Parts: sequence; C-alpha cells; structure tokens
Amino acid sequence: MKKVSESTVARLSVYLRLLSERESEGVEMMSSGELAKLAGATAAQVRKDLSAFGTFGKRGLGYPVAELSGVLRSILGLERHWRVALVGAGRIGMALLGYQDFRRQGFPIVSAFDADRTKVGQRRHGVTIRADAEMERALVEEAIEIVIVAVPVEVAQEVVDRVVRSGVRAILNFAPTKIEVPAGVALKNVNMALELEALSYALSAGRRGRRWAAGARA
Repeated sequence: MKKVSESTVARLSVYLRLLSERESEGVEMMSSGELAKLAGATAAQVRKDLSAFGTFGKRGLGYPVAELSGVLRSILGLERHWRVALVGAGRIGMALLGYQDFRRQGFPIVSAFDADRTKVGQRRHGVTIRADAEMERALVEEAIEIVIVAVPVEVAQEVVDRVVRSGVRAILNFAPTKIEVPAGVALKNVNMALELEALSYALSAGRRGRRWAAGARA
C-alpha cells in the first residue's frame, strides 16, 4: 500500500462518521456522489481516497454502507482499543479526560500524570491522577500506546522526550510549541490558537469581500 497524506486520512475519518450515521438510519448503499456531498468533497476525491486502499463498491450501485464502514475502521486501526495516557491534568487535560467519545471510539485514557502535588491522588472520570515521577515506569508497565501531552510550553519537549524514551510511538501534543521527535514516532500537534486564527481570517476575509463588493457598487 502506498503512503497516503494526512489530509487523506482525515477525510477517511469523515467518511467513516458519515457512513456510520447512515448505517444507523438503515441506509444500505451510498454512491460516491452522495458521500462526497455530505463530506464537502467531490465524487472524484472520494473515489481517489478509497482507491489508495483497494477497490470498493459496485459500478452503478455505489458502496455497501456496512461493508465500507468495516473496511474504513480496519484501515484506521479502530478494530481494537488503544491504551492512552494523559500527561498534564490542567484545564485542557481535565477536559480531555472527561471527553467520553475517546472511549467510545476506542481510545480510553487509562492513566493520567501531573507534576502538581495537589492534584496527585485525585480521581477524575474514573482515572486517578498520579505523580509525574511515576510516568516512565507506568507507561512501560501498562503498555501505553498513545500519550496525550497537555503541559505548559516550557516543559513540553522534555515531557515528549521522556515519553519517547519510554517506548511510546504515538503522541498527541496540545502544547503550542514546536516539538521534535525521532523517526518512527508519530506526532500530531493540536494548536487551538492557530485554529481560531484561521476562523478569524475567514470571518475577516468575508467582511472585506462584502466591503469591496459594496465599494464596487458605489
């Protein structure tokens, strides 16, 4: 299988959610056009994305919804549960710990760590927060596969380095800073400020467009 882009993987996740919704409604078949319309893509894009993983569907009939959902879950590695740990039990960390869709989608947070002694020992959403010093040993002993990092910027790289040395090969980073990881470690950065700035740009561009249009008519 050839290497696919992050944007393709992101679209596969969107397709899966849409297919799952239609499956729950009793829909048995969907065309690439129908799926594309719901996903905000084109039928050609849907077919191209899926073709990277094989041949699916029947010409003139579309895709069997249940079958394609199963295929996408397999491609995305969602046929099993992944053991997830959280490092950083601040506001963002606690919100993530309480996000129930993680567990429903196969990503249960089974451990949490923080350097703040006042938080250590607290039990939140079924998980007991443990001391930062216990992290390396626990990651190994509990066979943690994914770590969510939600710590202050100034310690983010150090924490990630420790996580990597513990053998974890997948990290979701919420610290708004550049993080370096060695080859073979998958790193995904979530920078909420950048996402808000993108929305700000979209709103501002829309207003500018309306002003320019009004000026042109004047």
